[in-house]
Amino acid sequence: MADPKGFLTTGREVAETRPVAERVKDWNEVYVPGSLLPIISKQAGRCMDCGIPFCHNGCPLGNLIPEWNDYAYREDWAAASERLHATNNFPEFTGRLCPAPCESACVLGINQPAVTIKNVEVSIIDKAWDSGDVTPQPPDRLSGKTVAVVGSGPAGLAAAQQLTRAGHTVAVYERADRIGGLLRYGIPEFKMEKVHINRRIEQMRAEGTKFRTEVEIGRDLDATKLRRRYDAVVIAAGATVSRDLPVPGRELNGIHFAMEYLPLANKVQEGDFVAPPITAEGKHVVVIGGGDTGADCVGTAHRQGAASVTQLEIMPRPGDERNANQPWPTFPMLYKVTSAHEEGGERVYSVSTTHFEGDEDGNVQFLHLIEVAFEDGKLVQKPGTERKIPAQLVTLAMGFTGIDKANGLVEQFGLELDERGNVARDADFATNVDGVFVAGDAGRGQSLIVWAIAEGRSAARGVDRYLTGASALPAPIRPTDRALTV
Repeated sequence: MADPKGFLTTGREVAETRPVAERVKDWNEVYVPGSLLPIISKQAGRCMDCGIPFCHNGCPLGNLIPEWNDYAYREDWAAASERLHATNNFPEFTGRLCPAPCESACVLGINQPAVTIKNVEVSIIDKAWDSGDVTPQPPDRLSGKTVAVVGSGPAGLAAAQQLTRAGHTVAVYERADRIGGLLRYGIPEFKMEKVHINRRIEQMRAEGTKFRTEVEIGRDLDATKLRRRYDAVVIAAGATVSRDLPVPGRELNGIHFAMEYLPLANKVQEGDFVAPPITAEGKHVVVIGGGDTGADCVGTAHRQGAASVTQLEIMPRPGDERNANQPWPTFPMLYKVTSAHEEGGERVYSVSTTHFEGDEDGNVQFLHLIEVAFEDGKLVQKPGTERKIPAQLVTLAMGFTGIDKANGLVEQFGLELDERGNVARDADFATNVDGVFVAGDAGRGQSLIVWAIAEGRSAARGVDRYLTGASALPAPIRPTDRALTV
């Protein structure tokens, strides 16, 4: 194990963030560069190497956490990187973006602060890139089989890399102008700088994966033609249909889905715009939705110079401690203060939007809301609590309802959907259409990046077995799996 007394002698320390006044003036990642290196070895030494490491169960990928904690404690970074990559294609993504259900399942966390698993993970992979330990792994021989992957988010990229390394010729189709899906345009630069995506793409190119951008299957290329062109197809198109808010005034100018607002800010960082077509500069901003996407809108608005930022959530404020119905090692719903919330703004819980009010030019000016409460298991409005707040830019960040069914992909393939509106699949991630598989949010519904990578790896195994009759690729999950953290 790592340090046998580490959990007794060393307290939990996490990555240091840059001062708010400094970081809101740029789009760089919020953490102080290099702040983890002096502390990470001792932090990894807090791992107890449990007889039953529940962190494995908390992670859908089944990451070998005690193993790479031990190597990080000993500062054997090459070995730590090898163990990390054994289960995770893109630890630099999860190490920055995953909410770390593994830490909620950490045995030490029963009565002490959990091991900083996420910080150890990102330190290992950043060190590996800096040391040149991350290199292309092209296959020894080609199978002669071809695979198309529709979508270049984490599920699609994971499936593509696994299948390429298995010897298949893989092409990834992406409807946007750059590879990365929501990683590219949905995640703000201050949460993950896009250099991390770019160098993974270059690694995958060197391994043999092909990329086709600005091709939307269903519109630009008929799905049936795609199926005839390839021996197998993996659909990893995500759950990209945003949940709407059909209340009076929704048609007013200045009300946008989060995924209309956030990509434009990212395109500025890519050099496509000098200033974003939709900006919070000088405006009173209201973000509807209390999740991670809402927090991304909050941080983006701060950096664009919003006059004020208010985030609304219909549910009550989560508690600071675990509820009795969310015991260890489940992933609890706790009050979370992200880096974006540290930067300012107001968070309002237990409220519902009733309507929007605009000016004579059709621009939104106010949002009317009312307090709500649960009574007998139902959400009811509280009379006499109506009020309005300034709102010159409103972003709807209330989640996603499923795969895009308007572009023809589902219809042209003839895909069956499950009761939740996701693409139905079997234990091998195969759909009802021969040779067509599905991975990630398109089949699972809106979920975490770590689940997307796990699904991509598992679907790759199903495809490999379909093409060759057997597969040595790892499959961390099945579609019916439900970890204790979900």
